[in-house]
Amino acid sequence: MLKSATACADFGRTVQPYLSQLNDLPRQIYQSATDLQALKAIYLNTNPLVSAFAFSLLLAPIVLVISEINRNYSQVDRVWSILPTVYNLHYVAYAHAKNLPTQRLNSLAIISVIWSMRLTSNYWRKGGYQVGSEDYRWEILRKYINPPLFFIFNVLFISLVQSVLLFSVTMPTYILLLSSPIVKADIPDIIFSQLLLGAIFLAFTADQQQWDFQTAKKSYQSTAKLPAGTAFTARDLDRGFLTKGLWALSRHPNFLAEQSVWVALYAWSCYVTKSYYNWSGLGAVAYLILFQA
Repeated sequence: MLKSATACADFGRTVQPYLSQLNDLPRQIYQSATDLQALKAIYLNTNPLVSAFAFSLLLAPIVLVISEINRNYSQVDRVWSILPTVYNLHYVAYAHAKNLPTQRLNSLAIISVIWSMRLTSNYWRKGGYQVGSEDYRWEILRKYINPPLFFIFNVLFISLVQSVLLFSVTMPTYILLLSSPIVKADIPDIIFSQLLLGAIFLAFTADQQQWDFQTAKKSYQSTAKLPAGTAFTARDLDRGFLTKGLWALSRHPNFLAEQSVWVALYAWSCYVTKSYYNWSGLGAVAYLILFQA
């Protein structure tokens, strides 16, 4: 039983004692596959961080097989905007099932759904869900890496590391769950909620500005005429990249805002546990590193 806010961020007390559950979880699920009540009991008796981590591991071989069959390595990309919200909703559902206070978690769940809607819609309109659509970077890598090595890269990074990364960015939500009976929701929680929403709004605005620019540029390149009603000049479109709006302040304002979402979530977990840092920030750090690659 955790009795203090700081204890909720103690890896040795909130994670390490439960890691052994990971070993027996597949057998339990297999033996209870047709018994809904037994599956519910397994869900409630398994540490929610462990079950979320197990799910991310389960997805890796599934993604691997699909990507190798289709020779398309953007399978994780297609669920990138969905999985973090799945994990966040999992923590919220667990808290409700355990009759824990959920005001803070409910707010986060709504924000997470909004985040998913924003990112999914942008990925969709850019053709990400079209048959055969693939991140151009994977095609470039295949030109420089021989097939056996690329397969290993697919196993370790594309399928496994990326799947675990999408779980790891939501690890602060686990800390919010643990602290919910100890730290009551207050005004600072509203501030953190607004920070998250603000970052999502900035990402949406940056994406829309980029979309408008690329749409105008495509029309201009095909007709040699400025599109009617466009806010861009011929000089803007001839330059080839956007330098107005948020893009005048940063080369990648959408990426900056996207990373800020997970950094703010981590900061939220630090606030509720009265700590300057905690282990759940590893996900946000890994996310930042990936965006620099």
